[in-house]
Amino acid sequence: MNIGEKLKEIRKKQKLTIADLAQKTGLSNGYLSNVERNLNSPTIESLRKIVDALSISLVELFQDEHDGTGVVRKDERVTIIKSKDNSIVYELLSPSQNKSMEAMLVTLKPGANSGEFPHSHVGEDFGYIIKGKIFYKIGENSYVLEEGDSIYFDSSIPHYYKNIGNEDCISLWVVTPPSF
Repeated sequence: MNIGEKLKEIRKKQKLTIADLAQKTGLSNGYLSNVERNLNSPTIESLRKIVDALSISLVELFQDEHDGTGVVRKDERVTIIKSKDNSIVYELLSPSQNKSMEAMLVTLKPGANSGEFPHSHVGEDFGYIIKGKIFYKIGENSYVLEEGDSIYFDSSIPHYYKNIGNEDCISLWVVTPPSF
């Protein structure tokens, strides 16, 4: 089941209309309808509003009923768009089954960055650059990573990143605990 279908199922189980959910989230009826029909991939901000309104967690939303085996087919990946201009896209590569880590493919368009200020969160991050070039600032240290480079750091240290190349930067990330 994809994310839109799952949101629709949860909304209906709670006997909410799209209009009810729109009122709770501040998002438009049309936008929510498109998300449920998988015509739009929600931004992280929109997704948080939706799960908060439905009183569920992001983990519950992405959790599938599995036999414990974590297989995610290429055409079944959950895609999350972090930025309003679609400049940062996350594709979840590991199912969220209350596991202790999460793998994702991250694509940053040229110039895309993590925000105006460095951020931090509990856990550890490991990244491997598949294509492109990215600038990373972790605490007081700065790094330029290119294809084939990898980085590991304590994510409680404030960090910032930016695609400094002229092409999309594609990287594989494994984080603990899961972010989504």
